[in-house]
Amino acid sequence: MSDESHRPAGWAGGRGRGWAGGRLRSPLGRREEQVIRQAAPPADPAPGGLDLAAPADLDLAPAELAPAELAPADLDPAPARPGTPPARPHTAPVPAPATRWRGQAERAGDLAAEWAPVAGRVLLGLVLVWFGYHELTSPGDWTGYVPVINEASQLAIVAVLVHGWVLFMLAVALIAGIAPRVSAAIASVLLLEIVISLSVSGLSDTSMRDVGVLGLAVVLTGCRNQRLALRN
Repeated sequence: MSDESHRPAGWAGGRGRGWAGGRLRSPLGRREEQVIRQAAPPADPAPGGLDLAAPADLDLAPAELAPAELAPADLDPAPARPGTPPARPHTAPVPAPATRWRGQAERAGDLAAEWAPVAGRVLLGLVLVWFGYHELTSPGDWTGYVPVINEASQLAIVAVLVHGWVLFMLAVALIAGIAPRVSAAIASVLLLEIVISLSVSGLSDTSMRDVGVLGLAVVLTGCRNQRLALRN
């Protein structure tokens, strides 16, 4: 006879009707346990209002146990101690007068470096146009400055007229910004010839003036990327 014949009726798969925990329980025993559970006082809830005996409370446990959010008042710094001076409000640093003047001087220097070649070019053009105009209108007054050639000859007058036209054309090119570096280079050659011819008879105020004009022409020859120029 197998073990199945000794098991009580209603046994199936190790658990039959009224069977629990390896022992047979009658319907009357289950009702008595229910009455005892209902009559027993509820257990004291755990701290924080969480009843460990009630499964429904386990769903609320994470929310109830989460730390409360800090209120904005809790983030305020601690009050200062008595006698402590109040903290100064944060303000942007004010530049010193020396720093402000230095910055303005640098901006003025940059502006001068950008436009100084234009000013020098125009001034040199005005000098050349003045001499060119007078040489074209009064060539006889300038024949004495022509070297080697007799000042009373017709060849001297022709030389003055040609010189005047060259000066006038160079002046227009410098003022208008047409190839200013090439124009300044040609003007440098002509001014060097004038300085040499005047220095043969000795230095004078006129020859020294022309030396300064020659220096301006030489400087303009080396200036690149000039403003108000049609072609550099």
